[in-house]
Amino acid sequence: MQLLTKELRATLPPLYGQEGNKNPIVYAKFFTPDSDWTWFITEGGAEEDDFIFFCYLIDFEEEWGYSALSELESVRGPLQLPIERDLYFTPGPFAEVMARYRKERGEQD
Repeated sequence: MQLLTKELRATLPPLYGQEGNKNPIVYAKFFTPDSDWTWFITEGGAEEDDFIFFCYLIDFEEEWGYSALSELESVRGPLQLPIERDLYFTPGPFAEVMARYRKERGEQD
């Protein structure tokens, strides 16, 4: 499965395009099907021979950061499954996306 489609590339704001926005739009969700790692993508841009995403990553912790497409394509979960793009994800403001995500997982506010 392709993580960075032509449509996503055309839709994503450039890196720093939502800087200062306390509730940025999340355009895509990537996840590992065999673990709890999830990336909520808000921005992106080509850098040298790669594409860099700015995202909110949930793994052992939760944090904002940068992820390279080449790295995401090479990472495998515990059962060696690749990272996938959530085909059913609905873009929206970060607070709304996180509320939906936590509700789907049965987490309390």
